[in-house]
Amino acid sequence: MKLGFAGLGRMGSRMAANCVGAGYDVMVWNRSPGPVEAFVEAHAAKAAPGPKNLAAANDMVVTVLANDEAARAVYLGPEGLIEVPGADLLVEMGTMSPDLVRELAGAAARAGKTFVDAPVSGATQAAQDAQLLIIAGCEGGAYPLLAEVFDAMGRKTIWLGSAGAGAVMKLAVNMLIHGLNQTVCEALILAGRAGISERDAFDVFENSAAAAPMLSYRRSLYLDEAGQDVSFTIDLAHKDVKLALALANDLGVGLPQTQTTLGMLEHARSAGFGSRDMASILAFMKGQAR
Repeated sequence: MKLGFAGLGRMGSRMAANCVGAGYDVMVWNRSPGPVEAFVEAHAAKAAPGPKNLAAANDMVVTVLANDEAARAVYLGPEGLIEVPGADLLVEMGTMSPDLVRELAGAAARAGKTFVDAPVSGATQAAQDAQLLIIAGCEGGAYPLLAEVFDAMGRKTIWLGSAGAGAVMKLAVNMLIHGLNQTVCEALILAGRAGISERDAFDVFENSAAAAPMLSYRRSLYLDEAGQDVSFTIDLAHKDVKLALALANDLGVGLPQTQTTLGMLEHARSAGFGSRDMASILAFMKGQAR
């Protein structure tokens, strides 16, 4: 099967590499050309000059895009993935709003194509190791080829049955993650003020009832954020939390804790932390501590 892949950021480049490693004939495109050149040089893959070429030359296209604006530009319009002939199966694996997912699914259906939202949970190391959780907004048996591609990128796929369900659950998961990130930073500051080293405090967290997988794989970021590669930025966390709150508003659900998390992310962004890893909330809060 010929597989197109659009979006070669921190996650997408690793996911596409795993598809190459699984034996797929992969063609890649990115809005900026640098990542494409690097990927083609490092892997047995071809480059596409634009989304329409990606759709025309492949049976299926996977996208890992940053936000709704990027997805609209890539999917919609006369040269977007939906309107161009070819690639009957389109799969978005980034974090998008459920409203946009439903809009794209409807537009794809009118064009005789299928659009699936299948966002992933897991950081860059999970993407590299093909250990992502894939949250798919479709029935599990509907697209056998899709299941095979997902197996090349993830450790497990949960099939939620309907378009937009993947996007909803991804926002719920990320809402939890960003709330936990905030609380971990607060707990480290509290322990530190009491004279306990951050390393010792983290050892306790990892072995306590509050332990979660993200504590272990993000340990180095919490203990030395400035010395590590960025995994997930404050700007992206801010985007996720705003989408979750917008969905909650549409559904008439109050999320007071998540509103507090948003406030802290906004303060950190205004202080210039937007491009830093979300673990930098710890450094930001230390600067604000009395």
